[in-house]
Amino acid sequence: MNAVSVVIGSICILMIAYRLYGTFIAAKVLKLDDSKPTPAHEFNDGKDYVPTNKWVTFGHHFAAIAAAGPLVGPILAAQFGYLPSLLWLLIGAVIGGAVHDAVVLYASMRKKGKSLSEVAKDELGPVAGFCTGLAMLFIITITMAGLSMVVLHALENNPWGTFSVGITIPIAMGVGILYKKTGNLKITTTIGFILVMVGVFVGPMIQNTVLGDWLTLDTKTLAIILPIYAFFAAALPVWLLLAPRDYLSSFMKIGVFIALIIGVFIINPNIQMPAFTKFTQGGGPVIAGPVWPFISITIACGAISGFHAFVGSGTTPKMLDRWSDIKVVGFGAMLVECVVGIMALIAATALQPADYFAINSTPEVYKTLGMHVDQLPKLAQEIGMDLEGRTGGAVTLAVGMTYVFTAIPWFAKLSSYFFQFVIMFEAVFILTAIDSGTRVARYLIQDFFGEFYKPLKKTDWIPGSIFASALACFIWGYLLFSGDIGSVWALFGVSNQLMASIGLIIGATVILKVADKRWYMLTCLIPLAYLFVTVNYAGYWMVKNVYLNPAAAGYSVMNGILSIIMLVLGIIIMVTAIKKWTTMWNSPRFQFGSRVA
Repeated sequence: MNAVSVVIGSICILMIAYRLYGTFIAAKVLKLDDSKPTPAHEFNDGKDYVPTNKWVTFGHHFAAIAAAGPLVGPILAAQFGYLPSLLWLLIGAVIGGAVHDAVVLYASMRKKGKSLSEVAKDELGPVAGFCTGLAMLFIITITMAGLSMVVLHALENNPWGTFSVGITIPIAMGVGILYKKTGNLKITTTIGFILVMVGVFVGPMIQNTVLGDWLTLDTKTLAIILPIYAFFAAALPVWLLLAPRDYLSSFMKIGVFIALIIGVFIINPNIQMPAFTKFTQGGGPVIAGPVWPFISITIACGAISGFHAFVGSGTTPKMLDRWSDIKVVGFGAMLVECVVGIMALIAATALQPADYFAINSTPEVYKTLGMHVDQLPKLAQEIGMDLEGRTGGAVTLAVGMTYVFTAIPWFAKLSSYFFQFVIMFEAVFILTAIDSGTRVARYLIQDFFGEFYKPLKKTDWIPGSIFASALACFIWGYLLFSGDIGSVWALFGVSNQLMASIGLIIGATVILKVADKRWYMLTCLIPLAYLFVTVNYAGYWMVKNVYLNPAAAGYSVMNGILSIIMLVLGIIIMVTAIKKWTTMWNSPRFQFGSRVA
């Protein structure tokens, strides 16, 4: 199997899906109407509700949703072989992810840009609303810790990468101020992009200097710095840091993967990983469980992801200029993210299997596999960094992309630059999701605790914003500081897909209310049926075989309790929704063609 065939076939499938299925969802199912004002216009406050250019919003939304999932998930899941991952990415994105993102965004905008917990309360009742709010607080906390964990391993003892990532923060703030004053998107974009690129090439100069020593940080120090940064990203006005940083990073993200696509077409590497490996039945060194249900748990973003529901009912619905932008921003961004996931899969599977497992396994575990590294020592020498045992997926992507491009003779001299650029690209990719995710967590905390203290519900109340931002950062920062990639990522996978199930439940309820034909509800019910069964079985498997199994490496009573609580909340929400659907379906008003407002 060669990579070009995979890329061409996948892009064609996704383009056809956007043109046909995306149009059907927008025009027939959701009936998008631009004559109505969006929440961004109706509640324009210059801080959270801000009507924003469609492509700037796309950049923000894509940067926010495309975090570690489409990068790390396919790389970890490559343990099972290339075919299960490829099939899940394409089927999951078209049937599940794109629909999920579009309907959640629409549901939130119908309710003035409210969070999904508030939407659940309005659509399904107070019990479901409370359970959704509680589940979302659990899930967003675990998600932020899981995403941040990947950044730690990418920037650990890496001053070049830390400098290149850190410099994007003041650059983004400068771009936000300049655009606010001038309104000239082209000039501010050009300046910002040039400065970001300068940051990458200046990076080597700071090594072996005082600044380089300051930026050589261990994981514990980084675990403190990241929540502090996220606090400011969540508390500051959206136009000052979050939106311009996401917008600029989207150019980098898309640009890197366009470069990888071009590289694949020029070099056309062979997929070295077999279609299926011996680990499909379980017992693998990267993922302990079997290919099902864990292929759909490990690969979240890129196929379908509950984290998108936070963004789709958090920052993005407060920014959309027109209702029809939902097709581009909601449906379209998900399909672009699927391409990202496919390219990450290619980068991982283009490596020799022995090299892949050497990076993604601890040295102790790798010795038991009976494999011998192939190109890895040479790549390590060219890059200037020890690569074995760098688990978590981030380093694998950088190594895989560098490996593809080393087929160009003169490129070997630039291997270290390219590797560090990809590391920066991954870290920025993930940090933009942390920006938005923490801001969404702030909204959730204000909504949830606002039931007990009303002023907290006001998003423009500065003391409430500061309190909620600080609390959100403290909670996920604690998990980050005390956890490890194995325990946190597994918990993230289950919780994330449970959140996607909740998003589809609410989407199905809204469609049953607004659509002209009741069977349109199947657009949500079909992916929901698969995902709900999958996530509950995966959760049960993890609790039984790992979290509450003292003999397992990932033994953690706390993770087991969190998993059980989340699964119970999901079942309560599902039962409540089925009762609501039954009532609506049998309603005489509904049967005679009228719709509930």
